[in-house]
Amino acid sequence: MSLLVVGLSHRSAPVSVLERASLAPDTQGKLLQDALAAEPAVEAAVLATCNRIELYADVDKFHAGVAELSTLLAQHSGVGLEELTPYLYVHYEDRAVHHLFSVACGLDSMVVGEGQILGQIKDSLARAQELHTAGRLLNDLFQQALRVGKRAHSETGIDRAGQSLVTFGLEQLAVGSADVDSWAKGKRALVIGAGSMSSLAAATLARVGVDEIVIANRTAERAERLVQILTEPGGTGVAARAVRMSAVGAELARADVAVSCTGATGIVLTGQAVETAMTGRTGPLALLDLAMPRDIDAVVHRMLDVRLVDIESLAEASADAPMAADVDQVRGIVSDEVAAFGAAQRAAHITPTVVALRTMAADVVTSEMARLQGRLPDLDDKQRAEITQTVRRVVDKLLHAPTVRVKQLAGEPGGAGYADALRTLFDLDPETVAAVSRADLNDADVKNRGRV
Repeated sequence: MSLLVVGLSHRSAPVSVLERASLAPDTQGKLLQDALAAEPAVEAAVLATCNRIELYADVDKFHAGVAELSTLLAQHSGVGLEELTPYLYVHYEDRAVHHLFSVACGLDSMVVGEGQILGQIKDSLARAQELHTAGRLLNDLFQQALRVGKRAHSETGIDRAGQSLVTFGLEQLAVGSADVDSWAKGKRALVIGAGSMSSLAAATLARVGVDEIVIANRTAERAERLVQILTEPGGTGVAARAVRMSAVGAELARADVAVSCTGATGIVLTGQAVETAMTGRTGPLALLDLAMPRDIDAVVHRMLDVRLVDIESLAEASADAPMAADVDQVRGIVSDEVAAFGAAQRAAHITPTVVALRTMAADVVTSEMARLQGRLPDLDDKQRAEITQTVRRVVDKLLHAPTVRVKQLAGEPGGAGYADALRTLFDLDPETVAAVSRADLNDADVKNRGRV
């Protein structure tokens, strides 16, 4: 089996296509189930963020896998395959591992170095584990990607190369001011949504010094929970309150800045709603739309005294963002980790064969000792035990060097063929090897269940 990823991102597709191809959480679950139902895939995980949609799978056929995963992405995104295909990229084996590790380190993000992608990878793995679509390969891959991302942030200054999408968006709104803090001081903010991105937006607004934050969400309990976090003792000290979505129009008229990031499939703030909010205002309105698909009607870009920054304008602005020297160091970490991961996977691939070989040897010893018992029935228990131990030591010594060496060779590039050679030389039963693999897979599933 081999690792394959098919996807599209802000680097390969215009925001208008990404927006239409975005996947709701329930759609992501259906995509995973359908991917496993497809013949080429035995494992699957989907990584869907505001600027990327990627389907990872363990497949047994490359071309069939690419065709099937591409078709599934088109079917579940609602964008026709012919239209979607020019924007899709494909990575296979080590290149697929390199891609995910780069993504985890923030090298492939719209804002280089941002750390929020780690939480999104964690959520992706948790979803695949919950639906039992992630087996040993994807569990190992995603967990290692999380470790690589954390290593990059702890060992380098990649954080200096960029920041969260929220901070970057606020910087774009504050263009012309000395800094974001001075721009935000004294402002009233409205946050629409209470998910992870909205929570990050609220925390960032509090940190940069707005006076008040109003949280609007369809589920009142989640909005209240976010308000509680913002106002808890020892926190930011910002004034915060929760309102229902029906109050968004009135709150928008009072706000100086609004950030929207919901999971809605349609427009949340229409041009008419913004125009109504502007009626009778004396000051400008700043809007940050971090949703995919968009929450705020693009017509707002043309309104007077309204500044709208959305994913599309963020993509344009980030193209000229400065790159830190630490990026090269992170790339080195990624390359080293890809090599180590590949070696570990290749070595693990031969383990069932080695176990099957040792099992066969143990069976031979048992069989021969049974024959010896028939030929020499007068042996006492002590003699029989000594002979058995001697035979086992001989077998172990004969097998030790070749099995250790074959594991070393299997860990090197091109080492996958050593498992086949071992099975052929010793005429190992394929079903015995497969049984060991299934047992290892079940053990890994139990160990990884609930771990992210």
